[in-house]
Amino acid sequence: MIKRISFFVLFFIINYSFSQTISGKVLFKDNGVDFPIEGANVFWLNTNQGTITKAGGEFNIQKIKDVKSLVISYIGFKTDTVDVEDKKFINHYLTFSVDNELDEVTVSKKRKTIQRTYLMPQNIVKISEEELLKAACCNLSESFETNPSVDVNHNDAITGTKQIEMLGLKSPYILITEENIPMVRGASQTYGLGFTPGTWIESIQVTKGMGSVTNGYESIVGQINTEIKKPYSDIPFFFNLFNSVDGRVEANAHLKSSISDKIQTTSFIHYNDRKRANDKNGDKFLDKPIQDQLNLLSKWQYTDVANGIVSFLNIRYLDDNKRVGSVDFNEKSDLSRFWGGEIFTNRFDSSLKLGYVNPNIPYQSLGFQLAYNFHEQESYYGLNDYNINQKSLFANLIYNSIISNTKNKIKVGLNFSSDSYDEFVFKSNIQRTDKSFGGFFEYSFDNLNNFNLVFGLRYDNHNNLGSFFTPRLHFRYLFNDNFSIKGSAGTGRKIANIFAENQVIFLSNRKNLNKTFTEQLYGVSPEKATNLGFSLDHKVFLFGGQGNIIFDYYNTAFDNRVIIDFETPGEFNFYNSTLGKSKSNSFQAEFLFSKNNWNITAAYKKYDVKSYYNSGLKEKPIQPRNIIFFNYGIESNKINDKNWKFDVTYNRLGKQRLVRNPRDNFELVDPHFSINSQITRVFSSKFEVYLGGENINNFKQDSPIIMANNPFDPMFDASIIHGPIFGSIYYLGLRFKILN
Repeated sequence: MIKRISFFVLFFIINYSFSQTISGKVLFKDNGVDFPIEGANVFWLNTNQGTITKAGGEFNIQKIKDVKSLVISYIGFKTDTVDVEDKKFINHYLTFSVDNELDEVTVSKKRKTIQRTYLMPQNIVKISEEELLKAACCNLSESFETNPSVDVNHNDAITGTKQIEMLGLKSPYILITEENIPMVRGASQTYGLGFTPGTWIESIQVTKGMGSVTNGYESIVGQINTEIKKPYSDIPFFFNLFNSVDGRVEANAHLKSSISDKIQTTSFIHYNDRKRANDKNGDKFLDKPIQDQLNLLSKWQYTDVANGIVSFLNIRYLDDNKRVGSVDFNEKSDLSRFWGGEIFTNRFDSSLKLGYVNPNIPYQSLGFQLAYNFHEQESYYGLNDYNINQKSLFANLIYNSIISNTKNKIKVGLNFSSDSYDEFVFKSNIQRTDKSFGGFFEYSFDNLNNFNLVFGLRYDNHNNLGSFFTPRLHFRYLFNDNFSIKGSAGTGRKIANIFAENQVIFLSNRKNLNKTFTEQLYGVSPEKATNLGFSLDHKVFLFGGQGNIIFDYYNTAFDNRVIIDFETPGEFNFYNSTLGKSKSNSFQAEFLFSKNNWNITAAYKKYDVKSYYNSGLKEKPIQPRNIIFFNYGIESNKINDKNWKFDVTYNRLGKQRLVRNPRDNFELVDPHFSINSQITRVFSSKFEVYLGGENINNFKQDSPIIMANNPFDPMFDASIIHGPIFGSIYYLGLRFKILN
């Protein structure tokens, strides 16, 4: 592997040259007042090389030979193409989008809906709202089906939930935030990805490798940050209706209101339910849960550009109910005859973000974040009761400035977090409080030419982890206009929430061999890991289009990983791996290509994930050794704002190791693939209809539930899942907008 990577480096490091940069600011006017736009897309015409604007609307972008025009876009505004030849700085004002009243045919270059950050040292992939519309994307867990950045797998054969993985490790090792505030963690790890509706999402930033020290010490293999649509840039009204053949019905509505010139608010309403009992494999168990969810969010934005103040207030409430198990099960009193369960979740979230940018010195800013949430889950799975309550408080203060000049930037700050847990598991009450107070310093250097780096260091004092430092480093080097390398290194720590993160434990009758689970931290030590990685990116021009060839390699090594041991049928155990360092090696080769109004993404991923069990070094179970991914998307030319959109995705999972069980007489399961596709008819800028299918090839795992005919047998197990159990799913939906 090292020889191959060295070959690619030597192949690409030719024709070394320096490049120049152009900087600027993107704004819009409202009643004569200038407002900076954060998160606007700035990229070179007919390429996918670009950046996004920062909090004050500022951007820096490296020039590309023979390309003289920048494309600047932001949701709710007209997309502009700006001639920047011989310019070093521009101020550009976007205007609000209005309906085009003239009949016309528009032929344009389609901007990539997945963008990589070429100018930042972090390996970040941005998934836009347009990308999310290419699939059903009912919630965050379904937002990664059309791109290879994150792996999506089925969690079990009972609850219908999906799990995500990065670099070969599950979501607890990923820092999942909403607008850079911790969101899916602790009690919400199993079901929390289903609590953010897809239509609420403006964009998702996926960071591979260690994240920034400003976001805490927990990120080990990456960060997924979700940005919710902002009131100032949102449209006045949006409505989405969705229905699928499995009986799932979903409705979303967004309503924006203007309180004053400085205050805007958007109300988000989401409801979904499934009342149909599905049992396509005839095992007398529901293939998908009977469920309903109500999700409400009120988002407020205050902007005072003259004084450099912007703030956001979010208040959110969720009520989610699921019934699982036997098709004949209705309530807890039926447990004497049928295996069944119910999961009731109530959640309240609130957050405040306050930012100040010095109007006279725009590189100086101060930000403050404060968040409180309460999560309550009451559930039972067969004869296993599991309840958990979590109360969390998070506060973050961050100051940005420069040292001498804008090539040298710093971030300093403090944060505090408190999490109180109260669990009822295996007829025992377990209580724990985690409190952490920390400070961080992050230095960024950018020579405005071909090299930049970010070095961060944080120090935390934790009541259960003790006091410790967390160092992290990211760098980027541009060899020439077409080739760059990025690298990262750092450490991360986390406390394993054994039962909240692994609720599949309750979907079997396995006997718990761990007798210390009621002790502090469940009787295991906190986890610590080191992550190292790099990414090579080479731009290519083929057949009149432009593409990228990308190679990523990451290594994660644990000092004392917590092992959830299902290796013995009918039993489970958990403990720290002490025989040696558990590891996860991840390699990905990716090819991106776009021309005119179509694009393709192809990727090959190879994983080597092994842990030291009490019985020796073993490959991670239910982990594909390799994955082949392909996506193709195309749009027809617009005629009077009407056009067609088509997208198809192929995903092949390689061999996976199975733990010993009464169902399977083999250790490795054969590879399988799935095909997803969607077609959208856009009737106008206000109305569109979409039709799609998932797992169109109708692959189904045989006998997904072990001992389904005798669910109270000690060998009953619904957790050993390596593929879909429902088969093909087709859906139909519509989207309606009021633009002004």
